[in-house]
Amino acid sequence: MAFSQRMEIKQGQSLVMTPQLQQAIKLLQFSNVELTSFVEEELIRNPLLQRDQGDSVTADKPEKPVLEPESRSEVKLDGKAGKAAEEAVDADFESTYATSRKDAGEVSRDTGANLDWSSTGSGGRSSFESLEFGIDQLEAAKPGLHDHLYNQLSIANLDPVARMVASNLISQVEDDGYLRVNIEEEAIRLGVSKKLALDALKVLQGFEPTGICARDLKECLTLQLRERDRFDPAMQIMVDNLELLANQDMPALLEMCEVDAEDLADMVAELRALDPKPGDAFSGTTAAFVVPDVFIRETSEGGWSVELNTDTLPKVLVNSRYYAEINKSAHSEKDKTFISECHQSANWLVKSLDQRAQTILKVTTELVKQQDGFLAHGVSALRPLTLKTVADAIEMHESTVSRVTANKFVSTPRGLFELKYFFTVAIPSVNGGEGHSAEAVRHRIKGLISEETASSVLSDDRIVEILREAGVEIARRTVAKYRESMHIPSSVQRRRILKQSA
Repeated sequence: MAFSQRMEIKQGQSLVMTPQLQQAIKLLQFSNVELTSFVEEELIRNPLLQRDQGDSVTADKPEKPVLEPESRSEVKLDGKAGKAAEEAVDADFESTYATSRKDAGEVSRDTGANLDWSSTGSGGRSSFESLEFGIDQLEAAKPGLHDHLYNQLSIANLDPVARMVASNLISQVEDDGYLRVNIEEEAIRLGVSKKLALDALKVLQGFEPTGICARDLKECLTLQLRERDRFDPAMQIMVDNLELLANQDMPALLEMCEVDAEDLADMVAELRALDPKPGDAFSGTTAAFVVPDVFIRETSEGGWSVELNTDTLPKVLVNSRYYAEINKSAHSEKDKTFISECHQSANWLVKSLDQRAQTILKVTTELVKQQDGFLAHGVSALRPLTLKTVADAIEMHESTVSRVTANKFVSTPRGLFELKYFFTVAIPSVNGGEGHSAEAVRHRIKGLISEETASSVLSDDRIVEILREAGVEIARRTVAKYRESMHIPSSVQRRRILKQSA
């Protein structure tokens, strides 16, 4: 067979994602913190971008303020909540970036229901009436765990070799305060004796907080008990048999510890007062402070107000006046190309930020229509909902909806929730009717178990029967999976706990 070279022309189709489109998609799935960080970097990198200060005169502002138009949507629902309404933005990220907008549509809802706002759904945060975030709500960052240990090591009376070994061990301490290493292997790696490594470890375990540098939970609790002078033989037996305590097998512990029920209760209380993760207090960062991207509030007309949190939206402008000035003064082709690229990049970023904000509003408004029952009645009224359902309703791609709901939070009268919380799989109905939300079924299971008494503990099989009587077709293994996901023990363990507390 002879090989030869030749030129051919073929016609075909392919999807090419431009750098601008990739940036727009990336912005869409950013959280508000990540978005702010990204925009700050762009402000430093691109000289044509300018922060919108509200009263700036150096930038040419558009007729409508960037990121401000249509940041609020009114939704009135009346039982026809499934009807797709016209929204603020018409375009999808995968198709075009048209800037045309439509007026938000309206449907109405029956407001005759008696609303109970005292409860919150599982997965949400405690309810609140208003959200005012001030600097007084943030605490100063604490020193990191490793810095805290190194500071104590600097004043410890150790010889250079022992200090080197201790410093190496500190570098391997995990965030929760545990040192999960093999000391013998570490001694060999460092070229020191095992005794020297153990002595260095003993010094570290004397640092604050008590229990630090423990190699497992048992050692961590032992260190704290010894400091309190409470590590007696009975307590040692309990610490050696923590699995019995976890299973609430108190009769076995009573027999092994050779104490009466009152003493055992005191021992358990002392053990539970200890800190199983002493390093958590020295994480080096402040606790995550979640700021909602969207507010959902009930209106006086009986509907819902969906409003973007403009405080989380970076406001930037393209300084067209400065662009015109430096473009005139540019002489080389390289300078002109750079200025042109900066101008194009700045315009695209402003447009992408506006598109991102309007898309979040559009998706959230549709979620309100789909999950109106949750807002009115709580978790038990959650409907099964998929990304495809929302995507079809607002004429967007499923992947776009997925990106919009990633790392975004919404404040509702029932608490603070991640947008993904409102998407739940469907549990089929016994009579073939409308399915039930998995989250609502989990909530129902938790409610049934919370009403148990020592004489009426429900097995998983019995919960299945109760749910089927209520029209929920569910398997026993599914009930067990939901129960375990909520960290609820088995019926045998619950019965034992209820009898002891009675």
